[in-house]
Amino acid sequence: MAEASVVRMGGALTMRTVAGLIGRALPEGDCVVDLAGVTEADSAALALLLEWLRRLKARGNTLSVTGMPDGLKSLIELYGLDEVLPLAG
Repeated sequence: MAEASVVRMGGALTMRTVAGLIGRALPEGDCVVDLAGVTEADSAALALLLEWLRRLKARGNTLSVTGMPDGLKSLIELYGLDEVLPLAG
């Protein structure tokens, strides 16, 4: 089994910045999104992750997230999405 590709994100993931990332090409195979470098995140970051998850699932791949900021974790819990967006070890 091939190792998952890592997509490292940094800076702000907000309504001002996410629009340019939604259509970003994702690596082939499974994907780990590393958010350790993210300095600010709002619900737009959550929408981005859900869109990437949808695209990856459609082609039979998985997405997991590591380094998630606490504020984004709180949003995921608030919306009951902790089972949908898996956190990587």
